Amino acid sequence: RNTKWLCVMLTNIVGHHLMVRQAMIPRNLKPFPYICGNRMLSGYKPKNNVKDSYKILELEEGCSLDDIRNSYRSLAKKYHPDSGSATADSEAFMKVEEAYRVVLSDAATKKKANENNEEEEDQFKPKAPQHRHYLSFEGVGFGTPSQREKQYMQFRVDRATEQVLEYRKQRLESQRAVTDLMKAKDVKQSKKVKITQAVERLVEDLIQESMAKGDFDNLSGKGKPLQKFSDCPHIDPMTHNLNRILIDNGYQPEWILMQKEIRETIERLRRSIVASRSKLGGPMTPYRQKQWNRICEQFIEDIRKLNRRIDNFNLVVPILSRQMVHFSADKEIVRAQKTYEALMENKEASNSDTKENEEENVKRFGWKSSLFKWLNL
Repeated sequence: RNTKWLCVMLTNIVGHHLMVRQAMIPRNLKPFPYICGNRMLSGYKPKNNVKDSYKILELEEGCSLDDIRNSYRSLAKKYHPDSGSATADSEAFMKVEEAYRVVLSDAATKKKANENNEEEEDQFKPKAPQHRHYLSFEGVGFGTPSQREKQYMQFRVDRATEQVLEYRKQRLESQRAVTDLMKAKDVKQSKKVKITQAVERLVEDLIQESMAKGDFDNLSGKGKPLQKFSDCPHIDPMTHNLNRILIDNGYQPEWILMQKEIRETIERLRRSIVASRSKLGGPMTPYRQKQWNRICEQFIEDIRKLNRRIDNFNLVVPILSRQMVHFSADKEIVRAQKTYEALMENKEASNSDTKENEEENVKRFGWKSSLFKWLNL
């Protein structure tokens, strides 16, 4: 206690002449703040102040310097008197600034303490002797460094030889696997060829049997040579000849039949909707309008099915220019309405013509008809 009291008295007397540093103060005096003039002998700060500063900055202890700076900037923009914001407050800004300085000081102190601890740990770490750099041969060999180097070179040669042998082994295994795969493919191809040949022989036998029975005697081209192949280079001559023979004998390709079916279907749908509209007549009452809406819904569903059929047709048609586009149900309904109106106009015109002809006949033969009536009486 006497020692502490003596130190305090001396520092108060000569404080303005003595440059006090933290390293000059004994360790047992550092936790106590003693004033030397206008300076604090100890850098100790109360923990409550530091904790409050972290709370003011909305941070947690141990955060990085970037987090501290970002938090300070955001709060400064919020509370600075010159910011022009609705939350501007000079007192709050002063608290934020003071807390920022305290937190920065605390972070710097912790960083310096960590660096000092690392330096002390490095000082007490055992240093390896200099002769250890001779042990860089992956722990191979024994004896002097030159002997160990020779042994290490021999070890590398042996290891390289083993790696080459392993690579050659893997390569031979892969080649064997490829050879097995090729053999399997050859077996599969040979089976396929055998099946194809068997089918061809079966077809040939069936043709010969049918010819013997006389099933081909009714063909129009019996005993005549085949016509020349097509001169078009883009058409397979065999396919062209087969298609021509089928067409000549009443057979047609699938896409031609589908095209014919699509055209017949759209014509039938057009006639049916025009007939339904003519059956309803005019003017359109609410009841007739409901019936017309039901007819249109059914017509739209039929057009949707027809468009699916067109998609299937476009997949099998061999010529791009022969492909068809979808039909629009709305356009077809408008077309049916116009067709109905045209039919009604033609009907009215024909009725007016018949009435005029009847009037002319009455004017021309009126006296004869009256004479016949008098005679009959």
